Amino acid sequence: MKKALLVIDMLNDFVLPGAPLEVPETRRILPALKERIERARAEGVPVVYVCDAHAPDDPEFSTWPAHAVRGSKGAQVVSDLAPRQGEAVVEKSTLLGFYGTSLEEVLRSRKVEELVITGCVTNICVYFSSIEAVVRGFRVRVPADSVASLEEEEGNHALGQMEKVLGVSVER
Repeated sequence: MKKALLVIDMLNDFVLPGAPLEVPETRRILPALKERIERARAEGVPVVYVCDAHAPDDPEFSTWPAHAVRGSKGAQVVSDLAPRQGEAVVEKSTLLGFYGTSLEEVLRSRKVEELVITGCVTNICVYFSSIEAVVRGFRVRVPADSVASLEEEEGNHALGQMEKVLGVSVER
């Protein structure tokens, strides 16, 4: 079964200290995620980056601070995990990785059937993208050492929901 590694929102505006939507836990997962990306590349597994890219006046900014504005440094993948030439970078403007994006087309064109979903935030973009993937017929795995949450309890709850409700394989 052909798989792909999805790296969700590992952007400067989430990872760097003092960033507008800093998720401190992202820095803890960097080593495991970097290793996972390198292994995927070595094995010929496609690495696909799914990245927030908002308009400057995005309505989401009424709920969250302005972040990942399209074309800004904050919307770039952190340098430790930067995409290589030829790797897909899919921009999203919502909490959903598939909705209104080219993600499904990118995956289907590569004959992908299984997704390993990583990144942040576990109970938001990772969770919602997992739901979308499952309803589109993809098998989904989420390695707990490669996802980050704002609050541990919320992240653990999301992982439990993915496992129990969606049938996602959560690797703890």
